[in-house]
Amino acid sequence: MTNPPNRPADPPGVPARRAALKLLDAVLRQGLPLESALDRATQGIDRSDDRALAHAIAAETLRRLPDLDALIDSATQRPLPDDAKARFALRIALVQALALGTPPHAAISTVLPLVDGGPRKLVHGVFGTLMRGQATLPEFPGLSPDVEARWQSAWGEAIVDAAERAIAAPPPLDLTLADPAATDALSEVVGGVSLLPGHIRLANAHVPELPGFEEGSWWVQDLAASLPARLIGRGTGTALDLCAAPGGKTMQLASAGWGVTAVDSSESRLARLRDNLARTQLRAEVVAADLLKWSPREPADAVLLDAPCSATGIFRRHPDVLHRVSPKLIAEMARVQAQLLARAANWVKPGGLFVYATCSLEKAEGEEQIIAFLGSRPDFTVERVREEELPAGIAPNISGCIRTLPGMIADQGGCDGFFIARMRRTA
Repeated sequence: MTNPPNRPADPPGVPARRAALKLLDAVLRQGLPLESALDRATQGIDRSDDRALAHAIAAETLRRLPDLDALIDSATQRPLPDDAKARFALRIALVQALALGTPPHAAISTVLPLVDGGPRKLVHGVFGTLMRGQATLPEFPGLSPDVEARWQSAWGEAIVDAAERAIAAPPPLDLTLADPAATDALSEVVGGVSLLPGHIRLANAHVPELPGFEEGSWWVQDLAASLPARLIGRGTGTALDLCAAPGGKTMQLASAGWGVTAVDSSESRLARLRDNLARTQLRAEVVAADLLKWSPREPADAVLLDAPCSATGIFRRHPDVLHRVSPKLIAEMARVQAQLLARAANWVKPGGLFVYATCSLEKAEGEEQIIAFLGSRPDFTVERVREEELPAGIAPNISGCIRTLPGMIADQGGCDGFFIARMRRTA
C-alpha cells in the first residue's frame, strides 16, 4: 500500500486494517455505501485476501457498532468523539478480537500504527482494560437507537428483536434458476434446499465454482428480490424492467418468455447486467437512461419498477445502510419514488400489469406510496397476491400486497425486507 512521504512502510497486516479504517470513515463520516468505497480504500493492496479482510473487518464493525461503542465508553473516563480516530481504531481492534477470532495481541498490534502520540496510549490502554476484564459482545447485535425507534414505531418490538437476530450473521446464498424444471436436480447436486420452484438456498459457497455457473443456468438473487418478477409470471408480450441493473429481474422476465427492455441510469451497473445476460444467454434490450427523462416507444404489457430506495431491507448483507440512512434520505427517496410511479404508470397498457417494489423496511417507501398512488390513479387496482404464489411462511397482507419483514422464514435462513405491490391497469 502506498504511504505518504513522511510515513514509513506499514508492517505486515497493517494495510488491511488501514483500509478498514478508510472504509469506516467513508460510511460513517461521508455517508458512502460500503461497497462503492471498497476500491478506493483498498487501492495499493495487491493481495485479494487482504482486500477481503479489510471488507470483513469493516462490515463486522458496522454490524456490531452500537455494542462496540458501548464497550469503549465503559472503559473511558469521558466519551470519545464519534469521529475520533482512537474510537475508530478501538472498534477495529475489538471487533477482530471479539467477533472475528483474531488473537488479541495481533488485533492491537496491527491497529496501533493507525494512531499516533497520546491516542496510541489511549487505544492500547482501553483495549488492554477490556481484554483483562474479559469483555464480550452480545450474541445478537443491537440496532442503533434511531433505527430501533423507527422500526419499533412502524413494526413493533418483535420485529426489532428479529432484526437483531437477523443481523447477527451474513445471510444464506439464494440462486434463481433460468429453468424451474431443473430445481430438484440442481438442488441435489449443490446440496441446497428449495423454497419455491426455480429457487435454491445454500448455506455458503464460492459462486463461480458451483455447477451451472459457467453455463448460465442460474444467478444469485435473494429470495425476496425474486418475488416481484415471479408475480408477473410467464408471458409472451412486452415487459419493461425499470431500474433494472444488475439484472436479476431482467433475467427472470426474459427466461419466462417476455420481450424485455431493461432500463437503468448507471452505466457501470448496466455493464454487469450485460455480462449477466451474456453468461445466461438470455436476451433483453438494454437502455442507459434517466427514467425521469426517458419514455418507451409504446406502452408495455407488464412494467416492473424496482424503485431506488433507502435499501434498509438488505441490512443483513449491507449493514452500512443502518448507519447511512437518515429520515431525510428516506423522505428524498420517497419523493423520487412517487415521481417514478407517476411516470411508469403511463407506460402500462390497459389491462396490463404494474409491479412496484422496494428493498426497504420503511412504510414511506412502500405501503404509503401505494396508498397515495392508487388515490391519484383510479385506473389502477391492486391485483391481490395469492398464497400459492409465495414460499411457505410469507403471505400477502390485508391489502393483497407483500411485506417481508425480519423474522419471516427465520428457520430457513430468513429473507431481505421488501415491499411489493402488483396492480392491474383497468382502463
